[in-house]
Amino acid sequence: MNLRIRPLVVTLSILLAPLRAQEAETWQVVDLPFSASESAERPFDVTFGATWLHEDGEVRVVPGFFDGDGRWMLRFAPGRSGRWTFRTFSTLPSLEGKTGELRVADSVKSGRRGPIAIDPKNPRRFVHADGAPYFALSFELDWLFALDWDNPDDIPKTRSIVGHVADNGFNQVVMNVYAYDANWGERERIRPGHNFAKPAVFPYGGTNEQPDHSTLNVAFFRHLDRVLAHLHEKEVVAHLMIYVWNKKVNWAKPYTPEDNLYFDYVVKRFQAFPNIIWDISKEALAYGRDDLGYITDRIARLRRLDGHRRLVTVHDYAYCRQHPDKVDFVSVQEWRPNLYNEMLAVADRHPQRPIVNIEHGGYEMTMHGIFTGAYTDAIACLDRAYLCVFAGTYPTYYWQNSSWYEVVYDPGLLPPGQRPAFHYYRNMAELFARYEFNRLEPRQYLYSPYCLTDNKTVFLYYLPRDMFALEGMAPTELRGKTVRLSWFDPLSGETLLDRDREIANRGGAWTGYRKPALLGAGAVVAILEVVEL
Repeated sequence: MNLRIRPLVVTLSILLAPLRAQEAETWQVVDLPFSASESAERPFDVTFGATWLHEDGEVRVVPGFFDGDGRWMLRFAPGRSGRWTFRTFSTLPSLEGKTGELRVADSVKSGRRGPIAIDPKNPRRFVHADGAPYFALSFELDWLFALDWDNPDDIPKTRSIVGHVADNGFNQVVMNVYAYDANWGERERIRPGHNFAKPAVFPYGGTNEQPDHSTLNVAFFRHLDRVLAHLHEKEVVAHLMIYVWNKKVNWAKPYTPEDNLYFDYVVKRFQAFPNIIWDISKEALAYGRDDLGYITDRIARLRRLDGHRRLVTVHDYAYCRQHPDKVDFVSVQEWRPNLYNEMLAVADRHPQRPIVNIEHGGYEMTMHGIFTGAYTDAIACLDRAYLCVFAGTYPTYYWQNSSWYEVVYDPGLLPPGQRPAFHYYRNMAELFARYEFNRLEPRQYLYSPYCLTDNKTVFLYYLPRDMFALEGMAPTELRGKTVRLSWFDPLSGETLLDRDREIANRGGAWTGYRKPALLGAGAVVAILEVVEL
């Protein structure tokens, strides 16, 4: 196994009480393994965990989990520097009452900002744990878990696609814990090495065709550890969907002990990863398997188990709309052509939650179709993403040849005409790092295109394709001011500086700024900034 992608594993003997102090950094995943002296007939049912105490009095109760081969694991990711101590609890006497100490220093890893949280000053926006803004730009990779499951030494396919994702500005992947197959797609055109349908691995005992729901496959979850650890190393968030109903998985029946066995184990094992966001199920209410009560039960169950308190959502607006108080942010699937107005309406309906359009109907296609949705052209899909952002919400990107059971994990090796336009989204990420998205909100002005502004000195206007001028009444905040006008090209990422303009103070405070001919007919972002004289 490649040690570069493993959590920190501290080998401890439970015969020592108290255990000697260990060292770690904030937001580092620490694994503390324990062995019991007695056997357990049903080890997955053993209660095991620890109460963690920070030196200033903060308490976290974190469950452990059975890791196979007679081993139980405490997994913890300290969110604060200082001295942490723990004491175990268990229904196995030999695992009860073990104590230890963890001395935690501030993280020295470049770019490590901690888990994703809701901005306490602006609940419509995300931040990192350290307060830095987080512009969520997601990439769907449902079958990411399956890429290297049969390679015990390394995860090269995973590293390849995650590298492309991270290098192009995406900071989040939407992925399943497990998926099996789908009914759609041009299967005959998929290269065998890129087809991950019907993986020969299963989270329960047995196989997907002949499952044993009474037990779990620890080897499956150990591999998923590797995937999540690599995402954490690359500072990419794993938006982890615990269930999916339309991918032919032979799940245990809802509410049964076997269903709880799987669900609880996922929460216990993966909660420590600081890059986790929980999602109960993809399209949770869409296929008749469950109802609102079941999803509410799963959320409550998760929150009881999750001592690390990661964010929770449900990939289903039918649920989020009725129970926004149960989730930390709202996920919506909005395909309609009037996307900007629809996303504004959702945001207005839920003013205390970030809004993520987890599927906006755009699925970029470069080679062959897997699921076409409503839009397949790369520029049309990008336009949909900008409409979400200019409505003050967050988009999600799909490439048809990586988002489902076909995963072209090496897109850089494709002929130029077949490569996806990932770099368009790097340009978007860089734009909203330069003009901090968390400081901006959508506003409309008479006759003007879509606008994001800080209501003081910065006004960004999105001009869709074929809109050749920034027309409309100028904001009152700009009247009588000198502004610097520049034009951002979403495709190239280049910014063209125009001349400074003086905006009238009354009456004729009209913009009327024509897009430079160099930018052609494509979409642009016009940027007006007050010039300090």
